[in-house]
Amino acid sequence: MKDAAIRLITRGPALSVALAIAVLLIALAIVEAIGGQARPEPAPWDEYLKSMEDALAAGDARAADWLLRQAHWVALGSRRWEGMLEVGDAAVRAGNVTAARTAYLTAAYRARRLRSFEGILGAVEAFAALGDREVAEQWLGVAREFAQPSESARARVRAVADNLTGRTFATEPAR
Repeated sequence: MKDAAIRLITRGPALSVALAIAVLLIALAIVEAIGGQARPEPAPWDEYLKSMEDALAAGDARAADWLLRQAHWVALGSRRWEGMLEVGDAAVRAGNVTAARTAYLTAAYRARRLRSFEGILGAVEAFAALGDREVAEQWLGVAREFAQPSESARARVRAVADNLTGRTFATEPAR
């Protein structure tokens, strides 16, 4: 009994130091994880889009087209709507309206599948910027459905509709 007490007393300081180190390591891991969320990684298609912009600035249409296609494939592989909207915007800047429309449609369908109100509104604005009022109105209807539980979301749908054409789209279903 006396030997066990002596062993416990001699291990006590070492055990306390080990416990303090473990607590500090856990605290550091938490701080790093929180700090890592503040700096999101660049999207995988960003590098291609930046290079495409550089190629456009240099007047190299062939390289810009190739880089746009690469960005498209990378964004397509991500299964996210954000990348397809960015690729569509880049296609507009490159003068490729067909590629832009394809990317925007993909973004809209992905946003609907993911139930992303923001993604749907982004697609509506993109189609309106292309001058495709019919498709913008169709997707505005989807945005209206997603906005039903929230008055602020419904107000945003009305505001987007007003901004798109300078006059109100039909933001409420016909009765």
